Amino acid sequence: MKLFSGLTVWALLLAAVASFVFGGVWYSALSKQWMAAANLTKERIAAAGGALAPTIITFFCQLFMAWMLAGIILHMAKAGIPATAVNGLISGAFIWAGFIATILIVSHRYQLQSWRLTLIDGGHWLGVLLIQGAILGRFGMAG
Repeated sequence: MKLFSGLTVWALLLAAVASFVFGGVWYSALSKQWMAAANLTKERIAAAGGALAPTIITFFCQLFMAWMLAGIILHMAKAGIPATAVNGLISGAFIWAGFIATILIVSHRYQLQSWRLTLIDGGHWLGVLLIQGAILGRFGMAG
């Protein structure tokens, strides 16, 4: 099924779900380190209402992120750069380096957060964009 201009809904959903699952695995593996780096405790998270609402918001934000990345890949394809998994990976890496990494570095420095938190969160977002880029580059264009 086409979403718009040749992008497929299934590829967007696959990209969002795959990157969301990756985030679950990433933060499960690094949960103790992330909580220490973010100065969080289980009690503080529970007092703030738990993790359900942020988890739901995360999925919808990753779905929107996939849609925006798909739009970039589509524009590249219309300019003659083929939509492939490799080109999707390159696009994801460039977006991460130019926008996500720089934003995390600046924001975390002003928030007096640790470099450890920046590395954990930055690694997560790099994985998200690489996964989404590969999936959207390979499967995102309707024939």
